[in-house]
Amino acid sequence: MNKKWKETLYECWKNKNFMIGFFILLSLILIAIFADVIAPYGVNEHGVGGRYEAPSAKCWFGTDDVGRDVFSRTIYGTRIALWVALLGAVIQLAIGVIVGLACGFFGKWVDRVLTFLTDLTWCIPGTILALAVVTMIGKGLTNTIIAISLVAWASYARTVRAKTMSLKNMAFVETGKAFGESNTALMIRYILPNVIPSLIVMVSLNLPGTIMSTTTLSFLGLGSQPPSADWGLAISVGIDSIRRAPWLSVFPGLALVYTTFGFNLLGEGLRDLLDPHMKSQ
Repeated sequence: MNKKWKETLYECWKNKNFMIGFFILLSLILIAIFADVIAPYGVNEHGVGGRYEAPSAKCWFGTDDVGRDVFSRTIYGTRIALWVALLGAVIQLAIGVIVGLACGFFGKWVDRVLTFLTDLTWCIPGTILALAVVTMIGKGLTNTIIAISLVAWASYARTVRAKTMSLKNMAFVETGKAFGESNTALMIRYILPNVIPSLIVMVSLNLPGTIMSTTTLSFLGLGSQPPSADWGLAISVGIDSIRRAPWLSVFPGLALVYTTFGFNLLGEGLRDLLDPHMKSQ
C-alpha cells in the first residue's frame, strides 16, 4: 500500500462523522442483503402471533393487526429504503448533470432557457410539486421516487453549472479543443471528472431528503401500497392504533431515523474529506 493510500485511510479514520456514517450504511446494506436470514418470519406472513401482540421474546417488535411480525417487516423495509436512495440518486444525477453541463458549457440561450427551468423547479416546494406529479402518473413506490427525483434535480444542476463555467476555459480543456475533441468529449472526459467529488458529497447529503420525501408520500397514501413493508406506510397505518399498539409506528420510525442519521453523518464526513472549501466549522 503506497503512502497516498495510507494517508487517505488515515484521514478517513480520523473523521468521526465519516466512520460512523460509513458503518451505519454498511449495516443497512448487510441487513438488506441478508434480510431473509435475519428476519424470523416472512414479510407478509400472517398469524405468527395474536393481533396487536406487544413486543416479546417471540416477536421482538410485536405484531400488527393481522398478526404479522413487525420486526421482520422493519428488516425488509430496509431494502425499500435503499432502493429509494439508489433510484432517486440515479435519476436526479442524470437530469442534474446533463442540464448543468449544458448550461455551463454552451452558455447563451441554452443557459438562459435551462437555468429558467432549473430556477422554476427550485422555487416550487418539492413535496407539493411531487404530489402533483404523483397525481398525474399514479400511485406506487416507483412513481413516487420518479416524482421526487423530477423535482429534486435542480440543486445538482446549479452546482454542475457553476463548476463547469469555472472549468471550461482552463488550460486542460483548451488543450482538448486544440486536439479536436468534440463538445461531448470535452464535457464528459475533461470537465465531469472534476465535478464528481462535489457530486458525491451532494448525493450523500441529499439522500436523506429523498428518503424522507418518499416516506412522506407513502405516509399520505400516495407512495407504497399495502401490503408493502415500507416504513412510511407502516407509520401511517400505525397512527390509527398509536394508543393501542404504539410499536407499529415507533420501530419503523426509529429505523427511518437511524437511516437518515447515517446518511447525514456520511455526507458531512465526505464533505470534509472531498471538498475542503466546505469543511464543517
